[in-house]
Amino acid sequence: MNGAKFGILALFASAAALVGCTSDTMTASAVGHASSVAATAAAPAKVDNFMLVDQNLEAHELYRLADAPAVVLVTQQNGDAVVRGLAPQLNKIAADYGQKRVEFMMLNSSAKDSMDAIQAEATKVGYKLPVLMDDKQIIGESLGVTRSAEAVVINPKTWTVTYRGAVSGLPGALDALLAGKTGVVAGPASGGAQIAFASATKVSYAKDVAPILEAKCVACHEEGGIGPFAMNNYAMVKGFAPMIREVIRTDRMPPYHADPRVGHFSDDKRLSPAEIKTIVNWVEEGAPRGDGADPLGAVKHVAAQWPLGKPDLIIDVPAFTIPASGVVDYQRPAVLGTLTEGKWVRASTVKPGSRQGVHHLLTGWMESMLADGKSSETKWAASLGAGYAVGAESSMEPKNAGVYLPPGGAYGFQMHYTPYGKEVVDKSQVALYFYDKPPELIMHSVVVMDPTIEIPAGEARHKEVAYVQFPHDALLYSAFPHAHYRAYSSDLWIQYPDGKMKLLLSLPRYDFNWQRAYTFAEPVKIPAGSKLVAHYVYDNSARNPANPDPKVNVSWGEQSFQEMLFTSLSYRWTDETAEHRVNYEEDLGRTRLLGMMDDNLDGKLSKAELKGGIGRQLLKYFDVLDKNHDGYLDANELAAAQGMMGGRRGGQEASAKPKSEAAQQAAAFNASPTNR
Repeated sequence: MNGAKFGILALFASAAALVGCTSDTMTASAVGHASSVAATAAAPAKVDNFMLVDQNLEAHELYRLADAPAVVLVTQQNGDAVVRGLAPQLNKIAADYGQKRVEFMMLNSSAKDSMDAIQAEATKVGYKLPVLMDDKQIIGESLGVTRSAEAVVINPKTWTVTYRGAVSGLPGALDALLAGKTGVVAGPASGGAQIAFASATKVSYAKDVAPILEAKCVACHEEGGIGPFAMNNYAMVKGFAPMIREVIRTDRMPPYHADPRVGHFSDDKRLSPAEIKTIVNWVEEGAPRGDGADPLGAVKHVAAQWPLGKPDLIIDVPAFTIPASGVVDYQRPAVLGTLTEGKWVRASTVKPGSRQGVHHLLTGWMESMLADGKSSETKWAASLGAGYAVGAESSMEPKNAGVYLPPGGAYGFQMHYTPYGKEVVDKSQVALYFYDKPPELIMHSVVVMDPTIEIPAGEARHKEVAYVQFPHDALLYSAFPHAHYRAYSSDLWIQYPDGKMKLLLSLPRYDFNWQRAYTFAEPVKIPAGSKLVAHYVYDNSARNPANPDPKVNVSWGEQSFQEMLFTSLSYRWTDETAEHRVNYEEDLGRTRLLGMMDDNLDGKLSKAELKGGIGRQLLKYFDVLDKNHDGYLDANELAAAQGMMGGRRGGQEASAKPKSEAAQQAAAFNASPTNR
């Protein structure tokens, strides 16, 4: 049986956190009436960084293109005949100058065009460029664009605009910039349709801004909180205003990265479009104080020692000295269990002793203390319902559902520590909260994973996929994606038994520094035979500012400079209750190895799909394992292969330092939870 939200996350990061603000000024409001008058914003002397998602849910961050000789943005809105007619010319210019490494994107700042509509328009018209969706209009406004079919050329060396005008003037402007002429080139005006930007409305710091901050930001940005500064008064907020604007424009804050166009979530921390416009425009107006009392200064917000109140059980993780530098192998301490009777866990909180040094903390229950006094994930027979990664919050089980923690035994931990330049002793604690009486429903978790991933050196958009197939009807409650520094994006789909697919969760920009569970507003029905499919995209290029080394091939591994494809799912079986227990672990495990390597989702493995250490081992014995000699390995044939790797559960313990790539990947597979 397993803990819900954190399953066996292997996540983690170092922190950073900032967010919003606002006050009395005239700003563009997302809820204001649309105006047909052209935007009045002047062309900026410098183009600040931003991140926008295109019509295919791929993220694009401007400053990641710093190595390009030029960046071109062309404004677009659906239905405009001018920009439609320019599609062939624009595609040709982009193809020609793309050979010279010039980057081209379109920018849709129309509030009326949805993602589906933009996708349809791009296909119909034949745009071959990504169309960035600026539905909040803050990027278009800051660029000072007023019409569609307007081209903007940006010099990445200075991030200044060197051309603004019609698409016809692009070749001359680009030739000049590529020749080293960095002055502004004047061009003919665009003949495209006007873009309807929202009208300006008056914003009050006291009435409009402070409530946003209090509702969405102060929970982290309070005294003793995880945020790097406390939003305890106007002066503090104003001092961080430029950074606040930047982290909102680049979608780093608030740290909830599910795209709002996909799914609905009960734990949604995002700012609304209106809130984003209020904050960004207020900062751009100078973050004025305005009239009225300062609500943030009226109440002192202090982080509680235990946010959920007094715990029923506090478990002390054995102290560990984190060195100032170097790479620390995973630590696996254990302590004896203290319960004299079994309990149902309803919630948990992990308090890291060293917030900077604890990368992640995972927990599990073992039937007895091992001879060496340490933990082993292969011996975890139940969950404590608790886990931690930097930025993580308390974990709460769904209503009337819980995780059973047996009495006695031992509590095992997996600790990932990250040195940060100072030796420190970590004394982390785990707090558990129990039900007074057993709940009716039982939570489980399973991990979509692929320990055979291989990411070539220098590749900017390397794609991997894996799935878990559910043998019985289930309900999905949450998903927790995890990877390391090279992860660029992640998503989760459901493929129904009839082959139809539905997107459940999309993270267009995966952020290693902020990893969390995404809890669905309503549990997702998983019919028997359905697959939950996770796609990951990795950026192993020099354009990834977090990339430890773009010159090396990367495979699966525990350390952050290696990689993972790992999405923990919290679910329950629809026919299971506390009074009617089921054991579907063997059924669920039957297709686990297949789901890790079946890249085309056809339910069988070809030789071309066998990669990584496990794949190469299977390839050696392919003809022996292929009992029906059809040239593929199916689920039944793979069952025999699993025995070659030590089986699942109860096989040999995963070594802290596997001797081979295949051994490391097999260890990851064997330690992956299904039902705990």
